[in-house]
Amino acid sequence: MGKKHKRPNRTSSSPPPLLHDHHKRRHPSPDTDSARHHQTPKVPSFPSYLETPNLPPKVRLLCDIIANTSSSTVERVLDDTAIRVSSEDVEDALKLSYGSPSSAVKFFRWSGHQLNDNHSPYAWNLVVDMLGKNFFFDAMWDAVKSMRKKGLQSLATFASIFSSYVIADRVREAIMAFDVMEQYGCPRDVVALNSLVSAICRDGKTVQAADFLRSVKDLIRPDADTYAILLEGWENEGNSGAAKQTFDEMVIDIGWDPGNVAAYDSFLNTLLPAPDGRREVMKFFQTMRDRGCSPGIKFYRIALQECVKTNDLKGAQLLWETMLSRNICRPDTRLYNSMIALHCSCDESNLARGMLDEMVCNGAFPNSETYNVLFKFLIRRRKLEEAFSIFNEMVQNECIPDQTNCNAAVRTFLDLGDAYKAIKVWKYIIENYDSDLEGTGNLVVAGLRDLDRIPEAVKYAEDMIARGIKLSSSTLSKLKHALVEVGKGPVYDELLRKWKTR
Repeated sequence: MGKKHKRPNRTSSSPPPLLHDHHKRRHPSPDTDSARHHQTPKVPSFPSYLETPNLPPKVRLLCDIIANTSSSTVERVLDDTAIRVSSEDVEDALKLSYGSPSSAVKFFRWSGHQLNDNHSPYAWNLVVDMLGKNFFFDAMWDAVKSMRKKGLQSLATFASIFSSYVIADRVREAIMAFDVMEQYGCPRDVVALNSLVSAICRDGKTVQAADFLRSVKDLIRPDADTYAILLEGWENEGNSGAAKQTFDEMVIDIGWDPGNVAAYDSFLNTLLPAPDGRREVMKFFQTMRDRGCSPGIKFYRIALQECVKTNDLKGAQLLWETMLSRNICRPDTRLYNSMIALHCSCDESNLARGMLDEMVCNGAFPNSETYNVLFKFLIRRRKLEEAFSIFNEMVQNECIPDQTNCNAAVRTFLDLGDAYKAIKVWKYIIENYDSDLEGTGNLVVAGLRDLDRIPEAVKYAEDMIARGIKLSSSTLSKLKHALVEVGKGPVYDELLRKWKTR
């Protein structure tokens, strides 16, 4: 037989007992001697009072004493301060003292004398959580037993226990804690079940959560939240095969529920990145529609982005119409931007413009991205009037046209002989951007010269020189030729003089 292990003695690094009287363990807990010898993971990092802004001076002092005083002397140091504490002070100090559990427990005991041993349930739960997160599980259970004597234990206490065991990679002990809940005065119901399943899934152990659920579902009937938690776990882990199995089990156990939006959301989001995922998603989406169910806005946002990537206008319109017709959720600006981008890429400028016009009616307001997507498309398609209209509307609504789009617009307007529009966009550029101006500036001057608008070409050349924007020798040469040709050589000479002196 294997050698028996004795329980380690308490040391200065281990938390002291919370009560002065020491009782033998009378109630079962899952923290057995053999469990002590699991390979303990690294203790997580905790929030520090040093990184917390606007901390009250009293709480900062308490935290400083706890963090920088050994547990053997912390009570004496606290006595020497003659500080008086409230329940709120204790809670605030404990929240920021997870990195010093031994001294924090001594502080908790010391403050109990001032509070007539009447700590709040929240303070007790913080101690339980602190001990658990530092993997002091024996001390954690001692605290739970003290809470039980006072009638302060609750589901929140066990939620902390579940989480602590799971992050220590001790799921079996978390399940054992669930099994003994009722002996500590807490019902072992579906809410508790969901708390444990959630703790396991949050730590990326959804396979273990699903196995556990199958083992207890005959005793505790899972609800919609149970399956939503599991499906979110599969979504986080990207396990589409397991998600389909859980989804099938959910439909069998609880049926179709229009209120179970979170579960449908996670399920479809899990399928989407899988091979042939978009086809499967649309199949399940249609089935949900037929049963009056729908996912939430997270899925619509991701799915619409996928449709944009693949130019799937038909699929996007199905999603959009379902979302609007069933009042599932009001589309926000990001969703509208995705649809406008898709319509543009499918050369449906009228539909894209129509979506821009209807946004405000649905409580979504266009932003710079909205306008720039449409502006870029219209410029590329050389639809001058529509592009200029969008540009004006954008500026009027204090949205910022992208400089790259503006540069492209200037070039297109000049190519098509519309100097007025080109100049207006150029004026916006020089008023709002202070770099990368040389190329477009020279394009404006040369373009105006090519359109036989010599006085304006000279005007904007002089303005460029005055602003310190480099006028190229090529542009100057073109202006010289044009000015000499119309007998305006002196104008060029003056321009050249200004150019040389800059």
